[in-house]
Amino acid sequence: MTTNLKVPGRKSWTQRLRNEMAANWQLYLLVLLPVVYLILFHYWPMLGVQIAFKDFKPTKGIWGSPWASSRGQVNVFKHFQRFLRSSYSLQIIGNTISLSLYSLLAKFPCCLLLSLMMNELRSTKLKKTVQVVTYAPHFISTIVVVGIMQQMFAAPSALMRSGGVVNMLIGMLGGEPIPFMESASAFPHMYVWSGVWSSAGWGSIIYLATLSNVDPQHYEAATLDGATKLQKIWYITLPVLIPTAVTLFILDVGHVMNVGFEKAYAMQNDLNRTSSQVLATYVYTQGIKDGNYSFSTAISLFNSVINLVLICTVNFISRKISEVSLW
Repeated sequence: MTTNLKVPGRKSWTQRLRNEMAANWQLYLLVLLPVVYLILFHYWPMLGVQIAFKDFKPTKGIWGSPWASSRGQVNVFKHFQRFLRSSYSLQIIGNTISLSLYSLLAKFPCCLLLSLMMNELRSTKLKKTVQVVTYAPHFISTIVVVGIMQQMFAAPSALMRSGGVVNMLIGMLGGEPIPFMESASAFPHMYVWSGVWSSAGWGSIIYLATLSNVDPQHYEAATLDGATKLQKIWYITLPVLIPTAVTLFILDVGHVMNVGFEKAYAMQNDLNRTSSQVLATYVYTQGIKDGNYSFSTAISLFNSVINLVLICTVNFISRKISEVSLW
């Protein structure tokens, strides 16, 4: 027989919590609004994920809609099976993964190299100028970026006889105009490298912040020992950046299946649809335009589950190999 005995003079956890909140009520009040925001706009809407397992009918609502069924029997995975068994699912998933991996392999080293180069600049004015020039594209709207690309890479047409600037130069050099924006083979390169241009400078900020914590005496000692610039980067700078780089890489892998909807949809047309149709644009087409709410929710949920599995797997591998992980 056991009894709950209270230790004299020792407060329960509820009393300690109340005392803690009373003593630091300003901090808890400051956190209250973000917590309410997360609950209302992030966690509460997750209840709507159940329509992926239902035959959702707007007139009956989320809770009143019947569970998905096929041939008179309940089959909550009907919409998942419909997508995975379709002839276009492999192409859409392949486009999504290839674009994401291409973006990751292009953007990740560019951000790292850009931060290393800016860290080596000794002129403060030149360094600030380079930072402003490389950061600025991040603040340009995605639609504006696509508009700039269309003006620069447009093929000759009735409205633009000579095409965009790039095709004008190709014509002046005696070459044939290239329909960059309408080409399915050119779409991945246009999508990825325009993204690198607009985000590489902003992505290098975290690396530069990490490098600002390096003790200058390490570089001075390396200089006295006769180390070259490359040796300083290899033995001093890179070891400092590796933990940050691994953490950012893990986070990026967690978004492999999340190709940006706005840019892909803005660049999409009938001629490049075979390579520009990704999960995000397909979910929009099925859910918003065609009204297949349960089907589009099932695809989106499938996408999120894959991302969760990827980030957990990469985090586990990173923790085993380098002892650097998110948790």
